[in-house]
Amino acid sequence: MKDFINNTIWADELKLAITVTDIDYVILYMNEKSKRSYPNSHVGDNLADCHRQSSMDKIDRMIQNDISNTYTVTKKGLKKLIHHTSWYKDGKTAGIVEFAIEIPEDILRYHHNLFKTINFNINHHV
Repeated sequence: MKDFINNTIWADELKLAITVTDIDYVILYMNEKSKRSYPNSHVGDNLADCHRQSSMDKIDRMIQNDISNTYTVTKKGLKKLIHHTSWYKDGKTAGIVEFAIEIPEDILRYHHNLFKTINFNINHHV
């Protein structure tokens, strides 16, 4: 189990993009989907070299305040859910992980509160 947790091989072929950076904005890891999604970015690159200053300010606030950021974006006809969150080493923020998940047009939408309206009465006889 320890080898599974310490090795990123499990993430390499996931059908979502995963990019991991350190607190200095250096890319530490990109899975295969991330590499295809961001062909001009590579492990060892700094995010400041490929992001606008306004984006870097948001990333800096996420790291400094230990907050996550989630949004949707449509690029080249693909809608994606983007989620940024901190990762930790020895209890301290060590960087940011980005998960980019393609959202299909025909995605199912569940309304969780509908389940709360169902009232089963086991004592009721028909």
